[in-house]
Amino acid sequence: MQPTYSIAQLTALQLSPPQMIELAARTGYDQAGVRLLPVAPGAVAYPLMTDKPMLRETLARMNDTGVRIFDLELIRIGADFELERYLPFLETGAELGAKAVLVAGDDPEEERLIEHYARLCDAMLPFGLSADLEFMPWTPVRDLDSALRIVRRADRRNGGILVDALHFDRSASRFEQLAEIPAEWLHYAQICDGPAERPTTTEALIQAARGERLLPGEGGLDLRRLWRELPAGLPVSIEIPNDRRVAEMGPEAWARAALQAARALVEGMRPKAFPVA
Repeated sequence: MQPTYSIAQLTALQLSPPQMIELAARTGYDQAGVRLLPVAPGAVAYPLMTDKPMLRETLARMNDTGVRIFDLELIRIGADFELERYLPFLETGAELGAKAVLVAGDDPEEERLIEHYARLCDAMLPFGLSADLEFMPWTPVRDLDSALRIVRRADRRNGGILVDALHFDRSASRFEQLAEIPAEWLHYAQICDGPAERPTTTEALIQAARGERLLPGEGGLDLRRLWRELPAGLPVSIEIPNDRRVAEMGPEAWARAALQAARALVEGMRPKAFPVA
């Protein structure tokens, strides 16, 4: 069972959603991800909820190329989370035909975070969207153990865990824990590589994650073992931002190189043979 491949917005953050669709089509991707909300105040995002001309252009490019939108970024659940603020985001996601939403947990009060995450899952369900909680070592959901606990406690049918190869390694999550993730919680995974030596500060962790990732096979992450533990056919999001090399090569050449490297690694694996829900 061969996976589908999606180019993550962060791999070509400078490109708008219509341009992401065109880039994906030119470089051989099946799907693309788009960032509708910023990762931090003032950061780059493309709010299709309010930019209706860009939304129409995105839908037109999808129709022209056959490239679909797979995942949307991103919803951050902080202490002041208000579900109603995200309803236009969910409505736009349904209009785009998206399947998954990347969710970050920023609330240090875990009981409140679980409650808000469960409510978000419930709101997403009518739109056909999964809520994929991504663990990142600089957030309250710092590792796979934290994500497992939150999604298990929320107990929602469209809940999920997003395994990002870099965050998996940098959070010191254990390969043995991957067997604890029910197959129905895995909707996609993000691939990249990075140096074997882990950054020692939060600032360095964030900088490496957002602008210094490597192509699969170039670094020291044990990607082969990771993909052996993931379900066969799991959709792959290629998230490989590298500011210096994208500037040197251009986004199209970088996207091609990223897809080629990811496919060479993933398709050379013999992952577990249970089906993806």
